Amino acid sequence: MVRHRMQEAAHATAIACSFFFLFAIVALAQDTRVQDRRQNAPGQFDFYVLALSWSPSFCEASAERAPSRAPDQQCGGRPFSFVVHGLWPQYEQGFPAFCQVPAPRLDRTIVGSMLDLMPSPRLIFHEWDRHGTCSGLSAHAYFQTVRKARAVVKIPADYLELDKPITVSADEVAEAFVKANPGLSRSAIAVACDSKRLNEVRVCLSKDFAFHDCAELTRRACKRDKIAMPAVRGG
Repeated sequence: MVRHRMQEAAHATAIACSFFFLFAIVALAQDTRVQDRRQNAPGQFDFYVLALSWSPSFCEASAERAPSRAPDQQCGGRPFSFVVHGLWPQYEQGFPAFCQVPAPRLDRTIVGSMLDLMPSPRLIFHEWDRHGTCSGLSAHAYFQTVRKARAVVKIPADYLELDKPITVSADEVAEAFVKANPGLSRSAIAVACDSKRLNEVRVCLSKDFAFHDCAELTRRACKRDKIAMPAVRGG
C-alpha cells in the first residue's frame, strides 16, 4: 500500500513538472514572439542605456591605433573627462539598431548644439543613424532626450579633473557612481573596459529617466581586476 501511494505521488509530481515546463516553454515562446514583432520598430523598446565614454582612454587608444593620423576633434583643444557616447534604446534582452534606413537627415544645427556633450560630429551622426532612429522621436526631440538623460547622472567629483593617471577596478568606478547618484544601484550600472583601460560607464534609465535594473548589461561588465584611467589632458 505504501509503495503504491509513493508511486502515485511520484506520478503526480511528474505530471505537475511536465505542465510546469510546458507553461514555461509557452511563456518563453510568447515573449519571443512579442520581441520579434517589435524588433527594430521605432519607439518599441524597454529602457535606455546612457553610455558615458572616458575621453582620455578613447584618445589614447586612437593615438596608439593610428599615430600618424590627425587627432579626432574630441582629442584636440579642450580637455574632456566623461563624454556622452550615446543614448541607446534597449530591450530587456538585446537592442534595436538602424530602425530607419536611410535615416532622416540630421540638421547640422543639432550637431553643433550637442558638441558640448558629444564632442565629435562623426559620433553624433553615427549615434542618430544607429540608435536615435530607434527612439521613435524626431532628431530634435531625441537629442533633447540625450541632454535630459545626461543631466540625471552626476559624475563623481574625483573624475571631473583627473590630473594624473590612476589605476582602478571596475568595482571602484561603479561604486563611485553609485555613491554620487542617490537611487542608483549596482544592478543599473555597468563599467566597460578594453584589455587595459576603462572605456565607459553605462547607466540604465527608464523612459522617464529613473534608474533601471539591467541584468544583461551588468553580466557583460568589465571583469578585469585593475584597469587604467588615463589623465584628463591639460590637467
